[in-house]
Amino acid sequence: MLKGIVKRVLVTGGAGFLGSHLCSALLDKGYEVLCLDNFFTGRKVNIISLLSNPFFELIRHDITAPYNAEVDEIYNLACPASPVHYQFDPVQTVKTCVHGVINFLDLALRIKARILQASTSEVYGDPEEHPQKESYWGRVNPIGARSCYDEGKRCAETLFFDFHRQYALPIKVVRIFNTYGPNMSINDGRVVSNFIMQALRGEDITIFGDGSQTRSFCYVTDLIEGLVAAMEKSGEAPGPFNLGNPEEFTILELAEKVISITGSKSKMVFLPLPSDDPCQRKPDVTVAQKMFQWSPKVKLEDGLKETIRYFRDLV
Repeated sequence: MLKGIVKRVLVTGGAGFLGSHLCSALLDKGYEVLCLDNFFTGRKVNIISLLSNPFFELIRHDITAPYNAEVDEIYNLACPASPVHYQFDPVQTVKTCVHGVINFLDLALRIKARILQASTSEVYGDPEEHPQKESYWGRVNPIGARSCYDEGKRCAETLFFDFHRQYALPIKVVRIFNTYGPNMSINDGRVVSNFIMQALRGEDITIFGDGSQTRSFCYVTDLIEGLVAAMEKSGEAPGPFNLGNPEEFTILELAEKVISITGSKSKMVFLPLPSDDPCQRKPDVTVAQKMFQWSPKVKLEDGLKETIRYFRDLV
């Protein structure tokens, strides 16, 4: 990018939960943003406030088809990220993770752009190491119902690093742990949105298993700061970088907090645990802290209040 020229950034999956927040943050930095989305899980309402910005462009496109643009950076966030959505069409999920990634790695190589892959903590599977460090190879079922996403994302990381080694392509791979906040869909099947909607409607809170399984919940503004910092402040290091909140909570604790904050009279009911559902999930974010001085700031209670306010307005 020439000095004095506005940076042009391409965000795939830009109308999704994370993508819409990323587009907004990049516009706030004064960049020109191209937002690609096929609207399978992305929603126009997430980016409607950005459409009047002259530096923002929305393009309907599925990344499994090639695309051409002249940009300085690419953030690849395109892929359904909740089980209810990525299991709806598992073959397409794998194609997005493999064919789509190849298409945009080829684009980045052709135009000499730096490219970031939004990977996932699901690459660790049901981990035997706790907390999970980037050096951990994971424990993933390659033929289970979740494998289209878990193994798809693992293959995407392989492709990124092979392009990096073979062609010296500048890459960033970020492994995203559970994230929540405004712009989540009410029917995405994620535990935070499920619990909030059930509480607001006065329905039973459905807990899979006995509720003792743990997750670490990162508020969306913290996560977006981490993505941008990984792209811009980590030098030539390709990653992978864990991004998530290392504060660990049981699912039962999350349900209790949601009921308390909403003031709901919902009761908790317990259902069988889905296959291959991880029992523990907690990131070690030491690398991100040292490499680009990133640490999450928003406490779970504060983030839940903002998220509940968003969902209450929708209801």
